[in-house]
Amino acid sequence: MAVEASVAEKLRALWNLQQIDSQLDEIQILKGELPMEVSDLEDEIAGLDTRVKKLKAILKESEQEIAKMQTTAKEADANIKKYMKQLDEVRNDREYEALQKEIELAKLDIQLAEKKVREAKAGLDSKKDNLSVAEAKMEAKQKELEAKKVELQGIIEKTEEEERLLRARSEKARQGIEERLLNAYDKTRRTYRNGLSVVTVERNSCGGCFNSVPPQVQLEIGLHKKIIACEHCGRILVDQSIAHPEAVETM
Repeated sequence: MAVEASVAEKLRALWNLQQIDSQLDEIQILKGELPMEVSDLEDEIAGLDTRVKKLKAILKESEQEIAKMQTTAKEADANIKKYMKQLDEVRNDREYEALQKEIELAKLDIQLAEKKVREAKAGLDSKKDNLSVAEAKMEAKQKELEAKKVELQGIIEKTEEEERLLRARSEKARQGIEERLLNAYDKTRRTYRNGLSVVTVERNSCGGCFNSVPPQVQLEIGLHKKIIACEHCGRILVDQSIAHPEAVETM
């Protein structure tokens, strides 16, 4: 039957885990906001790529519409020429009037087609401008992303082995700590940006939130009879004999 660890041993294990995890935190600080910036840039570029593709599709559709209108105008012009020739061959007023009507309708078709072409071309220029802006922005973001990736990769290459070893040490350290304490430790680490869950009492104050720790509480912390948390921030408090046992032994 396994012997339950003493409170001092539990505190020492938690303190040791905190030191390892704090070193991992320092590596993440070194990376800074780069991982998030890379992810955000990738999302932004994906959005811009979708916009560029959509604008290109709209441009193609507009160009096809312009070509269609221009074809309509050419066909109407060809019809006018055909009708004009037929005028010389008419045999009565009724045929003449019918041809004149067809000519007028063809001219109206040309005017309408030309108007639509002008409108479409005006809109086309605006769409081309929007496309150019979107493509330029995407290109700039792509260059920014590549630079961020290079920077991040450089940091990763420098810290990869150290991080791997620290994570292995962290996992090993966690194995000797009961689940209840680990859950409390992890919850507190997630609560605070600096990731400190286990701290020492420094100058009669909590090493995490710097609020005063009463003398009686400090005495209880030093007795190692129970695990004591700061009443203000909830961090586990340890004394110097836990944090720096070698220093205490030489005193």
